[in-house]
Formats: sequence, C-alpha cells, structure tokens
Amino acid sequence: MPSTPPTPTPSDTATPRVRVVAAVPDDWARMRTLRLAALADTPDAFSATLAEEREQPDAFWRGRMEKPEVTTLRAELRGGDGAWRDVGLAVVAPSFDARSLAGIYSVWVAPDARGCGVGDALIAAAVACAAAAGFARVVLDVGDHNVAAIRLYERAGFRATGRTLRLPPPREHLTEHELALDLAR
Repeated sequence: MPSTPPTPTPSDTATPRVRVVAAVPDDWARMRTLRLAALADTPDAFSATLAEEREQPDAFWRGRMEKPEVTTLRAELRGGDGAWRDVGLAVVAPSFDARSLAGIYSVWVAPDARGCGVGDALIAAAVACAAAAGFARVVLDVGDHNVAAIRLYERAGFRATGRTLRLPPPREHLTEHELALDLAR
C-alpha cells in the first residue's frame, strides 16, 4: 500500500510573499509614510485625520515608536523581483477603555496588496503579540461600512460585543462596532 505523502510545511512550499515584522524606533519614518497613506486611502476608518497627522513633527512619530507598551507591526509584500515593500500596518497596545485588554488599532493594507493575505497575516501577528504579552482578550473597533475589514476580523474569530461608538467630527455620522476575541490560555 503506498504511503500518503506528508503534508507540506511552510519550509516545503514556495517562498512566502507576505511577512509581518515588529517595527523598531528607527522605523518611525517608514511608519509615518504608511500611516499617512492609510489616512489618505481610508479616511473614514480612523479617528485621526490626514490633516491632523500630516502636520505632526518628527518627534511625534519617533515618540509613537518608543512606547514600550505598544507594538507597531509592519506588513511587507514580496514583489516579482524579490524585493520587499511596505504594504500594511497594525498597532497592538493596551485597550483605551480597559488596560487589562489588548487593543488592535490602525489596521490598514495598501489597495494594491489587498487580497494577497496581508490583512490575515497582520491580524494573526497582532493576536499572537497580544497573547505573548499575556492578554486574555483582544478588542478592536470597525466601521459598519467597512465590510471587507469585518470579514477579515470574523475569519480571525472576532465577534461583536454589542458596544458601538461614533467617530469624532467630521465623521460623527459613522458608527463603529467593537469586536472581541478571547485568547486561549
């Protein structure tokens, strides 16, 4: 009887096209570029505006990257030429509402990298980061108009908590819903 071939492991398959790395303080300019691209691309997905953050001095961006309780993740996509380029970000930090919970903030994937697994890789890395930091639950907020993001979070196991909030002006007409994921201990 022939044996069943082994299931391929990541090392047996083609070189991955997506990787997620924790940004370091020296990455502040790269993260500024990603954040401003996110605000320009999807202004209704964030509480801050492009105008507000574009005017921030370098010290603001450096300070964001130096907070020890915050992990900023950078997603990279390998192109056909083998070069990696920055295509997404997510931030993991104690929740604004309850410091005992992890929050995932500022999730964004560049339009030309959507559908390549970047969002899934970012969320998996963010959840792993929260678990490694000892959090038992992760929360995030998503606009009810952002169907693609809602699907991404649902695939990762996030579920609605019933809590809603409104974005600050000038987008107070937008409602966001809190989603949560309980982490196995």
